[in-house]
Amino acid sequence: MNFDLTEEQTLIQDTARQFATEVLAPQAAELDTTANPEILKSHLQQLAELGFMGLNIHSDFGGAEAGSLAFSLAITELARGCASTAVSVSVSNMVAEVIQAIGTEQQKQNYLPKLCSGEYYGGSFCLTETEAGSDPAAMKTRAVKDGDAWVLNGTKVWISTAALAGVYVVWAVTDPEAPKGKGISCFLVPAGTPGLAVGKPEEKMGQKGSGTHEVTFTDCRIPLDALMGEENQGFKIAVTELAGGRIGIASLALGVAGAALDYARDYLLERKQFGRPLADFQGLQWMLAEHATEMEAARLLTLQAAALKEAGKPFAAQASMAKLMATEKGNQACYAALQMLGANGYMKEYPLERYARDIRVTSIYEGTSEIQKLILARHLLA
Repeated sequence: MNFDLTEEQTLIQDTARQFATEVLAPQAAELDTTANPEILKSHLQQLAELGFMGLNIHSDFGGAEAGSLAFSLAITELARGCASTAVSVSVSNMVAEVIQAIGTEQQKQNYLPKLCSGEYYGGSFCLTETEAGSDPAAMKTRAVKDGDAWVLNGTKVWISTAALAGVYVVWAVTDPEAPKGKGISCFLVPAGTPGLAVGKPEEKMGQKGSGTHEVTFTDCRIPLDALMGEENQGFKIAVTELAGGRIGIASLALGVAGAALDYARDYLLERKQFGRPLADFQGLQWMLAEHATEMEAARLLTLQAAALKEAGKPFAAQASMAKLMATEKGNQACYAALQMLGANGYMKEYPLERYARDIRVTSIYEGTSEIQKLILARHLLA
């Protein structure tokens, strides 16, 4: 197995690392504290100019056409600087990919160049509902044909970057009589459509700079050609795209945990107790070694999933493994890094408490760790 990156992949990784170091990291604490959308908008526009808002999108639509592996590398590096920005980039790339995968040529022409160029700050993925999170097939949002339009009614929750999105990919029930999960369709709804309303940002524990909102559709009329893919076949699209999204979240967790462990390592080398650097104490050495090893294993799982996706091979099980490993071990790594700093790790003056808050949700969104285990068990027992 060849672990060498291509010249293009190395360039993308290096560019993302430089941007994270020079732009994202210096503003991450302020974005976390203020949730100022202007800071996030500036980040996203600059990243669009660098080609990061359409990493796996064809160049005909303004994308970088760099592939899934480059996407994973980029998200990891961006997350080292700012998880809020990284998750916004990940979700928007996910929206662009689903449009590229199943959209009509006109839909691709209408939306992909705007997502890739930064004309849209991003896109939103509207699947989850209050009683349809881990079980998205239980959604209640309806889409009914009325003459030359579809009429949407329902509410989606926990929608990332909804207030900044230029377009929403929305799932709704189009055949309520069909078996569960069989009568769901997928639609494109541009921002500003009458009947579409974005609620106030949720008060979150972490990733505060990336707004998470309720999105409500009230007699929201969209043209018949807003349908993406085949009518009543939208659920399998969602399942496929969620698998790709899990690579993004695994990559994000790698970045946050990596930043935490690096900060803890530097602290151990500089801080002294009992007249010696903390790095001299075997207990702390072993703690650092253990978590670094676990995150390296998670990194390899994540890159494997990305490489399989890029090669057009089945990757869903590997993506679930990667997300499960990266997010669970990433959470543990961040808490261990915080512990290594002692009381300082608990203080906002240091970034460890933010890393610990930012990474916590990675084992929840895009499918909880428990759902990943369910997916993997079904795969192994099939």
